[in-house]
Amino acid sequence: MKLIFFVLLLIFSLQNVKAQFDGNTTPTYEELIEIYEKLDAENDEIELYQMGQADYGLPIYVCIINGAQDSIASFEKARNSTTLLINNAIHPGEPDGVNASLIWINNWIKKGKKTEKLPVIAIIPAYNVGGMMTRGSSSRANQEGPEQYGFRGNAKNLDLNRDFIKMDSKNMFAFAKIYHALDPDVFIDTHVSNGADYQYTISHIASVRERMAPDLGQLMHEELIPHLENCMAKNDFDLIPYVNQKGETPEEGIVVFNDLPRYAMGYASLMNAMSFTIETHMLKPFPQRVQATLHFLEGAISWMSLHQPEIELARKEALHWEENMEYYPFNFKASEKKDSILFKGYAFSHPISGLTGLKRLKYHRDQPYEKYIPYYNEYLAQDSTFIPDYYIVQSQCEDVIEKLDANNISMRRIEEKGTILLGRYKILRFESPKKPYEGHFLHSKIEKEISLIYKEFKPGDVIISTHQKNKRFIISVLEPDTPDSYFAWNSFDSYVQQKEYFSSYVFEDKALEILEKNENLRLEFEKKKANDTEFANSARAQLTFIYERSEFYEPSHNYLPVYSGMEE
Repeated sequence: MKLIFFVLLLIFSLQNVKAQFDGNTTPTYEELIEIYEKLDAENDEIELYQMGQADYGLPIYVCIINGAQDSIASFEKARNSTTLLINNAIHPGEPDGVNASLIWINNWIKKGKKTEKLPVIAIIPAYNVGGMMTRGSSSRANQEGPEQYGFRGNAKNLDLNRDFIKMDSKNMFAFAKIYHALDPDVFIDTHVSNGADYQYTISHIASVRERMAPDLGQLMHEELIPHLENCMAKNDFDLIPYVNQKGETPEEGIVVFNDLPRYAMGYASLMNAMSFTIETHMLKPFPQRVQATLHFLEGAISWMSLHQPEIELARKEALHWEENMEYYPFNFKASEKKDSILFKGYAFSHPISGLTGLKRLKYHRDQPYEKYIPYYNEYLAQDSTFIPDYYIVQSQCEDVIEKLDANNISMRRIEEKGTILLGRYKILRFESPKKPYEGHFLHSKIEKEISLIYKEFKPGDVIISTHQKNKRFIISVLEPDTPDSYFAWNSFDSYVQQKEYFSSYVFEDKALEILEKNENLRLEFEKKKANDTEFANSARAQLTFIYERSEFYEPSHNYLPVYSGMEE
């Protein structure tokens, strides 16, 4: 009798999940965690773990399916076998993945919870907890459903999908803990797009192939993505690369999205995972978007179930490729070389707006078209840097060391004073925006100079070998001129701020003495005056020129507390 009652209760529970999350509603944070706690309690194959606090003060969870029924054993199994990590609600106003993940679990249970050949599947139910708690129905002005949803910003009003390097949030420290505990082979971040109108319900951003290890890139772009396209087509959904349009409309061409490591999928790609961002289309009904997301997840899981040996081999080769890198390419930009792609869009026009009296863009859904448009799908590295054997970061940079540690980077503390021949980084120039971006004045167009010096180090400074896993992560954050370096994200701004200056009326006489004693400097100074009118008309500029080349100029200005070294 008890068994019959339990079976009926389970059937009712599963039907309730399907009815609740196939429609135009999505759960609150509390409802969502309650569902996952119930799934954990009722199924040995499903485990739910708290992995850290969000900025809001509530936990971030990870649900593991097909683990080992023990936290240590399950994470070890994930690291040593084929694993998928799905991240939901990084933007809680885009909750398609929240519902799709629950429906997938529901369907899997109904089909008998088969685990043979199933990869380990890890799901973060709700990453942006603060955004989940800020619930409403109008913050997504361009989106069709659901009835209520969360907000893009987290409790600190950060866009968490720009936080994967700078780590301003507690959320990211929890994510790093989850990520490195699992070391996933495939990573999927679920989203809803903004932008042009077109016929597709779902698009995807895939790891930029030119940044990937060759074997891993081939496996993803030539086998996994075609499989996903076929799976989606069988379920009446066309799958297209993300419509990152080159101009006002897609007809001018679409460009492969540059997945920098500030983004979730770029971060995972840097760690040699095959990474996707799913972008369902904002103007399609919510239940339709959820189904498209569900079928994408099903396609990824089915492919991983069939190709575990190939996945593991490609990732092993990726580690070998990374280990043998001598130069790190960066500043990837889309080439002007274009391919073409078959695109299903809508005709558009530019009628006069009844509001502004000016031309506006208007799509015509009653005029669908199917034609080839330009597709810019090649990226080229604009720069590269030689990879040292190790870096040294001085101990006062506690926030940088904490972030490296959170990302599972091995470090060794210097115990005694010592002098070493090292490369010293000087920032020559950079540009910064006038307004903050995600709480920072993100530097760009950074130029560095490396000079060799004998440097004395103190106990507590850390040595970071590049001969370890996630080598590219180390380089991308410590080489200052990479686009998402710790320098770019303002971790070292105090070192490019001058602390001592001169009074012109005092330094005037000293400057004359300096030129009298230094013939080469005097000739350089006179040449600049003759060739630079602006310089010749500025007394302060001339004094500064001499000051910066004198013994009075502070020796630490523009030099970073990060050094690079080579093993003997």
